[in-house]
Amino acid sequence: MSDSIDALPAPGSAPPPPVHVAIIMDGNGRWAKARGLPRVAGHRRGTEAVRRAVAGAKELGIRYLTLFGFSSENWKRPATEVSDLMGLLRLYLRGEIADLHRNGVRLRIIGDRGRLSSDIVTLIDNAEETTKANNELTLVVALSYGGRADIVSAARRLAQAAAEGRIAATDIDEETFARHLYTDGIPDPDLVIRTSGEKRLSNFLLWQSAYAELVFVDTQWPDFSKRDLEDAIREFQRRERRYGAASG
Repeated sequence: MSDSIDALPAPGSAPPPPVHVAIIMDGNGRWAKARGLPRVAGHRRGTEAVRRAVAGAKELGIRYLTLFGFSSENWKRPATEVSDLMGLLRLYLRGEIADLHRNGVRLRIIGDRGRLSSDIVTLIDNAEETTKANNELTLVVALSYGGRADIVSAARRLAQAAAEGRIAATDIDEETFARHLYTDGIPDPDLVIRTSGEKRLSNFLLWQSAYAELVFVDTQWPDFSKRDLEDAIREFQRRERRYGAASG
């Protein structure tokens, strides 16, 4: 599918784009299987879609783009596939950071780093430090991430703080809780996109997506284009966001 289509309408002639778009990048394995290729071939092609999504988000005025790179459940996949994914992650962190930095993109990684190898954690730390002052787009990549684990971790830390007398239980509200999630300092997603036709969140940003608009597209992630992103944003702009209030 070609990316060469008209951009979104100019500001003032249409609703603004979402501030924060989150994407569940699904379909790499099925894309490869349909072509008689090993699953890793789908993951490799998926990295090209990541580049397109980042460039498209920046061009369309999106401020935060979160990509579900590797879930806590993905550790259950065959060891060879996990190894291939970690290898691709290393290549991305070594090869893409200079380009992200040149384009004013800040990288943030969320998730349980304790399960990642030490060399990958070092690469993540270096990438975040290199890009921390950039403000054109914040690219958030969820690695070894699970929404339920995120919530449990925040609850555990708040419980410990309360037990030690550093916070009163009655002072814990939604804002306080949100500050203890991996996404502290990142606005909640306005739009969550899932590729490949599946219609579920799969343990992704469960707390944060409470009022997000959900758009499910049939395109498999390796084929995801700027046009797919624009189409999802147009669908978002057609919806009325009420946050639990009555329709206007």
